[in-house]
Amino acid sequence: MPESLLQLKNISYSYHSLQTETPALYQISFHIDVGEFVAIVGPSGCGKSTLLSIIAGLLSPEEGTIVFHNPDGSLSYPKIGYMLQRDHLFEWRSVYQNAILGLEINKKLTQENIDRVLTLMKDYDLYRFKDKKPSELSGGMKQRAALIRTLALNPQLLLLDEPFSALDYQTRLTVSADICNIIRKSGKTALLITHDLSEAISLADRVIILSKRPATVKCEVPIRLTLPDDSSLAARNAPEFQYYFNLLWEALSDEKK
Repeated sequence: MPESLLQLKNISYSYHSLQTETPALYQISFHIDVGEFVAIVGPSGCGKSTLLSIIAGLLSPEEGTIVFHNPDGSLSYPKIGYMLQRDHLFEWRSVYQNAILGLEINKKLTQENIDRVLTLMKDYDLYRFKDKKPSELSGGMKQRAALIRTLALNPQLLLLDEPFSALDYQTRLTVSADICNIIRKSGKTALLITHDLSEAISLADRVIILSKRPATVKCEVPIRLTLPDDSSLAARNAPEFQYYFNLLWEALSDEKK
């Protein structure tokens, strides 16, 4: 069995105001193995993004624990890359300058790290645009640039909070396939939040379904597709694809009822 990078044990969280308490998460438990790509789906407003913020260390759970197993055997917090719904590229910086921003902030602008960024830009057709401003790129190219910026710091865990939701459908298909390919080739462990069931099935090794708020883990579905090739676009034509779609749809439909 692969070693788990991340384990959540009975995570609970509520939002508080002077008048009310709103439970968001209740007794959430799951694991993510090293090199695994996991997707989380659930009803709107069930607390998916809150869960990602807790894993990233931006929020502290009210109950439960998070355990990381680093390759060196330590339990210290790993390096995390967080990719949001918007690319958040700075217009006054070139594409290359945006890609190395995290390296600059963390004082890790070494030649080795710069070379890795340039290699990623060449591999994913951004090198010839490296001196352009973000406004000169398509939406899909901006998302690739944002991912390269995230990967530049060599994170152990990638958190993806609906990173394709701002794109039109056709662009979303191609960009999600491109980004999935980048992540898998880099061997990174990834956790994706999405509302798109087809996207979850075509990208992930396993899908975790959350209930309505306060969210609990309703079930987990390992994805095993028979593919003519290993691309996420081909996954949508796999004979098992419709079975998994119906399974996830029925689980979410129960929540709406």
